[in-house]
Amino acid sequence: MLIIAHRGASADAPENTLVAIEQALAQQADGIEIDVYQLDSDLVVIHDKWVNRTTNGEGSLSDYTLATLQKLDAGQGQSVPTLWQVLNCIQGQCIVNIELKGVDDVSLVYTCISDAVSRLNFKLEQFIVSSFNHHLLLAFKEIAPSIKIGALTGSNPIDRARFAEQLGAFSVNVDGSFIDQAFVEDAHCRGLKIFAYTVDEAEDLIKLQTWGVDGVFSNGPAKAKAVLTNKDTKS
Repeated sequence: MLIIAHRGASADAPENTLVAIEQALAQQADGIEIDVYQLDSDLVVIHDKWVNRTTNGEGSLSDYTLATLQKLDAGQGQSVPTLWQVLNCIQGQCIVNIELKGVDDVSLVYTCISDAVSRLNFKLEQFIVSSFNHHLLLAFKEIAPSIKIGALTGSNPIDRARFAEQLGAFSVNVDGSFIDQAFVEDAHCRGLKIFAYTVDEAEDLIKLQTWGVDGVFSNGPAKAKAVLTNKDTKS
């Protein structure tokens, strides 16, 4: 089961910052998940459309330019990075799951990924582009059919993973609170991988691995890996 660092190693460093990315790499995460918004023609890595929770600033992202946004403190003196800065930090060392939060022009994401493959030691298959906005995923799939997409859901739908299959997704990414074994089996029958978020408790990690979940997003990848190695629910 893959361990994907949720917003970087966000249990140990400010989420979605370069230091969180570096921590995830140091902890040998199998992948790193980040959140992306479009700010004018730039792609920035931040989870919320409001900066209040994750920086010392106030207001909406739309109130900022890239220059003014990067003057804010995102924790431990870190700034809000661009997608390119994050990919430059990773340099093809692991899988990258780019979650589209607020992106109007998906071609910007495709261009950034293509440039990373050309210049930063990545392979195309190391990328997964995911979103709760399935219209964005469909638009991205139309311009970049060779790049994997992950269809996000915070529920256990009546037809389970059918929506992800209809999108031509690589994976269905599901709130771990709602996954059951039937969901896992349904995803696999449709040829999909199934990933769970956000999973940090040892008992949950072991249960999901037993069910055959393909990967989890975890805030503490090193601890998650230790749990799966030791199979100790008290870790």
